[in-house]
Amino acid sequence: MKKINELYSRTPRPIRIVQFGEGNFLRGFVDYMVDVANGKGVFDGDVAIVKPIPFGSLDRFHAQDNIYTISLRGKMNGKTYVENRVVTCVQKALDAYGDYKEFMALAHLDSLQFVVSNTTEAGIAYDPEDRFELTPPNSYPGKLTKFLYERFQAFHGDPEKGLVMLPVELIEDNGKNLKKCVLKLTDRWKLGDGFRKWVEESNIFCSTLVDRIITGYPRDEAPKMWESLGYEDDLLDTGEPFSLWVIESDRDISKKFPLDKAGLHIVFTKNQRPYRERKVRILNGAHTSTVLAGYLMGRNIVLECMNDPVIRKLMETIVFREIVPTVKLPREEAVGFANSVFERFENPFVKHALLSISLNSVSKWKARILPTFRDNYAATKTPPKYLTFSFAALMAFYTSDILENGVLIGNRGGEAYEIRDDRKVLEFFAANSKGKSTRAFVTAFASNTGFWGEDLTKYSGFVDLVTKDLEDIRKNGMQATVEALVKE
Repeated sequence: MKKINELYSRTPRPIRIVQFGEGNFLRGFVDYMVDVANGKGVFDGDVAIVKPIPFGSLDRFHAQDNIYTISLRGKMNGKTYVENRVVTCVQKALDAYGDYKEFMALAHLDSLQFVVSNTTEAGIAYDPEDRFELTPPNSYPGKLTKFLYERFQAFHGDPEKGLVMLPVELIEDNGKNLKKCVLKLTDRWKLGDGFRKWVEESNIFCSTLVDRIITGYPRDEAPKMWESLGYEDDLLDTGEPFSLWVIESDRDISKKFPLDKAGLHIVFTKNQRPYRERKVRILNGAHTSTVLAGYLMGRNIVLECMNDPVIRKLMETIVFREIVPTVKLPREEAVGFANSVFERFENPFVKHALLSISLNSVSKWKARILPTFRDNYAATKTPPKYLTFSFAALMAFYTSDILENGVLIGNRGGEAYEIRDDRKVLEFFAANSKGKSTRAFVTAFASNTGFWGEDLTKYSGFVDLVTKDLEDIRKNGMQATVEALVKE
């Protein structure tokens, strides 16, 4: 069978985007969108990928001339949808360490306009130990600062040669945080007031929100998919059809980056918070509020939960009765997004493991559920029944006094499972979940301000409800408890 680059070739375009990160998400989200926009004639630009870490290899990129397939599979409007697109917009793939000179030469390109990054949530962090003279600096903000300084010098501080930063790391206000890091390093490295002014006035640091499930290389399915495609592709990437890119900026970049004109779901806004809140509360909240109960009911992946009428009813009740009313967007918009979330959860091609979603569930409950809980309580002066139940389900899932090798060992009908979270969380459950009365256990957990940032026992009736729910789970099992709950 032929390789993909024996059948497909590239038409070089000006490099307009430097992309820090070569992973599956960027290739299946950003590069896919750029390729679609190129194909529809609304954008004329290529991507230069820069591998920002010292380990790993770009051999697969070089062997295929940076050409690869993105296969989007799922449900759209109730029907199965499959799209296989050969992406040809990646012109270069460089190693920031091994190809340092060529990497820095990108800063001299007159055509360059954008910097995209996905360096993990920990990537956007100020490192006071980073050094300008390193080739390259250690941190991503360090690499970017030195890259921008190279461009500043190459174009003699021309205000028209500033760049637009589009970080997609999953942290709130990612663009603002990245800019803070760059300015701190600028001062620490004494790069001068002229450069600092150029960074602040000629460059745009956008905060963005991205949404698409990318499942990456389909190891188990690859040979079968190659047969269907008619070629081998070692960079084959898979994901869902749904996508959303919300780009927040004080200055309008929509004409410079008109990907929305290609029919792509991109929102340019001066305030991304309502969109972030919608995603966190509805999509992430639906997961966090139901999957722990679903796992203890014997389910292992999200699709199994969606096909279980009891768990599905629990999720629908939580989302439409207790979450959607708190989202600060028009109701029809929140409901439409919720319906799209359920369709995404039904994707037959995605096997999203509940144990993967369960990681760090305590901090997830605080970030994804607690704000919604507060809004419900403020409106009714009583704890929302179903979100409160999710707190009890979390406690049931975390119940264990066996802490080994940094994980708690839970028990599901005689089957062991691993509970992974912050060390203090695991130590709390190991010490409290078996040796106290149910009410004392609930009170200790709810009152731990280190976990919640506040004492949850102040919400009248909360401890009573959680205690009752947890006692029901312990006495009757999760299945019977949820069945009774959704009938109420």
